[in-house]
Amino acid sequence: MSLLDARAGSTAVPSARFHLDPGHVLLGIALLLYPAVASPFFTFQVGAYTLIMGTIALSLMVLAGYGGMVSLSQMTVAGIAGYCMAILGINSSGVMGLGWPWWLAAPVAIAIGALVSTLIGMLAVRTAGIYMIMITLAIATAFFYFARQNYALFNGFNGFHGVPAPEFWGVNWRDPLPFYYLALAVAAFFYTAVTYAHRSAFGLSLQAVRDNPRRVRAIGFDVAAHRIFAFFLAGIIAATAGVLLVWFNGQITPGTLDVNAAVNVLVIAVVGGLRRPIGPFLGALLFVLLQNFAIDLIDPERFNTVIGLVFLVVIFASPDGILGIWDRLKAVDINKSLRPSSRRSQGS
Repeated sequence: MSLLDARAGSTAVPSARFHLDPGHVLLGIALLLYPAVASPFFTFQVGAYTLIMGTIALSLMVLAGYGGMVSLSQMTVAGIAGYCMAILGINSSGVMGLGWPWWLAAPVAIAIGALVSTLIGMLAVRTAGIYMIMITLAIATAFFYFARQNYALFNGFNGFHGVPAPEFWGVNWRDPLPFYYLALAVAAFFYTAVTYAHRSAFGLSLQAVRDNPRRVRAIGFDVAAHRIFAFFLAGIIAATAGVLLVWFNGQITPGTLDVNAAVNVLVIAVVGGLRRPIGPFLGALLFVLLQNFAIDLIDPERFNTVIGLVFLVVIFASPDGILGIWDRLKAVDINKSLRPSSRRSQGS
């Protein structure tokens, strides 16, 4: 039910509630217990990295799935937040590094990332479709080359190394176990927020803008403002994941946010599925597993070819990605369970 339907048929808009179904509970328990059965490598390199990339892709899902706006600048927003952490905080590259404490640098980095995302949105929302994709791709490409060529602020091709994760409560949060739970907490928070916002007044109006912007404008809503605010919210998600990403790698370079990285975020979101917030995390899990283990079977230079082939296979099998395949399998199971009962009713 969209906001248009609510306005047309009733004054009551569905309440924004997060339904804690058994699937969410089981998934939460499994994620909490995952480090108990996984090695430090799988906990850190697979588990934590999947959560980070899934969170960045979640920001794209908010824009594309709920707003109908495909942006290729989400990794750019994450990268800007990562650069801000290296510049405002501590690094070992001998360039910049203002020495701010993490609890001050991180919120400022996220705010700057959200501001940049808002500015990108102000440029992009006047267009749609392929034009929005090209504008955001141009922005991502321009920032990549600017960061690589600027040495005064971004230290050029080398970027920043030795960016430490925070240490508090006697815990080094870059150790595999603490960092995994930190990434899990961030991912769970944004997953819950996006799921809740989906049924909120703003979420419904954003979906109405996606479905019929002309009609939404006719009933008095500011379409451009809704789209720009969606870019702001997506920027908060991507920038927070960018802070985690620079702590995960311990560094930030132009290669972190190049064109391949920007396209990878789109691939992750589409392969997982853009209809529900869990989709980007499913796509991220498949991407990270391929990234870690496909190079053992093929030349690392061929990794993008493998990703492209997987993307084609999944999309040909289901335009809705992994979630679409899962929905089809559930529909088959339901149909099988209903057939015997229908036959008995016909016999009687």
